Amino acid sequence: MSAPQPPAIKTIEGAPKESALRALMQRSGYPLVQENGQRIFGRPPPGWEGPAPQRGCEVFVGKLPRDLYEDELVPVFETIGKIYEVRLMMDFSGSNRGYAFVMYTNKEDAKRAVKQLNNYEIRKGRLLGVCPSVDNCRLFVGGIPKNKKKHEILEEMSKVTEGVVDVIVYPSATDKTKNRGFAFVEYESHRAAAMARRKLIPGRIQLWGHQIAVDWAEPEPEVDEEVMRKVKVLYVRNLMVTTTEDDIKQAFEVGEEETVTRVKKIRDYAFVHYKTREDAIAAMTAMNGSTLEGAKLEVTFAKPVDRNTRLARQAMNDQNLMMPGPFLPPMFDPLAGHMMGGLGGMPPMGGRGRGAGGMRGGGGRQGMGRGFYTPRPPASFNAPYIPPPGSPSKSAVQVLEELCRKNQWGNPQYTLHSTHTSGQNFRQLFLYKINVPGYSSGSPGPNTPFTPNKLAPNPDDAKQYAAEYVLMQLGRR
Repeated sequence: MSAPQPPAIKTIEGAPKESALRALMQRSGYPLVQENGQRIFGRPPPGWEGPAPQRGCEVFVGKLPRDLYEDELVPVFETIGKIYEVRLMMDFSGSNRGYAFVMYTNKEDAKRAVKQLNNYEIRKGRLLGVCPSVDNCRLFVGGIPKNKKKHEILEEMSKVTEGVVDVIVYPSATDKTKNRGFAFVEYESHRAAAMARRKLIPGRIQLWGHQIAVDWAEPEPEVDEEVMRKVKVLYVRNLMVTTTEDDIKQAFEVGEEETVTRVKKIRDYAFVHYKTREDAIAAMTAMNGSTLEGAKLEVTFAKPVDRNTRLARQAMNDQNLMMPGPFLPPMFDPLAGHMMGGLGGMPPMGGRGRGAGGMRGGGGRQGMGRGFYTPRPPASFNAPYIPPPGSPSKSAVQVLEELCRKNQWGNPQYTLHSTHTSGQNFRQLFLYKINVPGYSSGSPGPNTPFTPNKLAPNPDDAKQYAAEYVLMQLGRR
């Protein structure tokens, strides 16, 4: 087996605006090199010691003029805070590809960049689209035999891929001795996860003789820390289906006085509301890891959902999309007073991550008071370029990639979901959600994926249909 080729590194000699770029390098002290289709400014900055910044420090920048380079981009983004690196995507002609990634040294600066620079007029009539970047290190793996335990899945995935650090497995709602037929595999870096996905997706590798479905996991929505400090609702996972709301209320009354104001149970998880946050903290400390009717509980704070996500989920309800979404975390909607569960009432993935996804509502009423925030509405971009109908040799996936490239939206991001039918006629079905990073006109909004309303019998068909669905949605705008 041949050794992997080292990345092709080029200098800026002969690049457009070379003198301006050299002046920027001299002023800042940052290096600037081109590597594998992207030009990297920094990484690390001068005098940097220690590891690279943590997740959440990077933003995606879309709608760049194709003849704009670091000499114009860096001065705008360094007004927010210290930049760790800028990655400008380049094509073979020397022009940029319409988008870039800017990484700051801390999360606060990245959040401020999204608030202050989204819709920033970098040239006359040219508005930037700025949103959080998703540095996903987690894969969804479906088709796992339901009798396999966490340590077995971890061992097997470590044999066929490198960089595995954890496996997240959920027990069946009806039989806690079995898993749900899927797992989330966490890798040490985005690169390790991407390499594993590339290796597993062609379908040549089977686990225990079973064909598997692999793709990026839906990142867990990130909620503002200030908002989370006000939450007084607990999310309880891994309940028995037979456990009642009264049983939960009685178990979660951990003080001498009545502290629980409401319980809403959905299949095998529940939301427990408290009078005060202190009551919620005391209950979470006492009940996390405890056993209720033979089930070991996982207890965390529920996450408020913002208004844009609530509207996206309502749109999904209107589509009547009836399929489980086990990787979408249930969230509490403080604006509408609803409990927002994963599609089909499945639990969320655990650990880190961020992003947004449509989720099905679970009913209920009582609100949370101040435990939520409403972000700025998405900025409107100009009307998109819609490519002419492709030739028969051009697939919907290729047409969508062309559309995103010409409108400088960044590459479409596909997230695979799967479910199965029950009974004797067992069938596994698939659905792709698609996020277009730089597109934020109308609904869905920024970071809200397009969700087709039809399932497919295999991942390839699901991907084609999802691309067709997005093209139809964009064509109607």
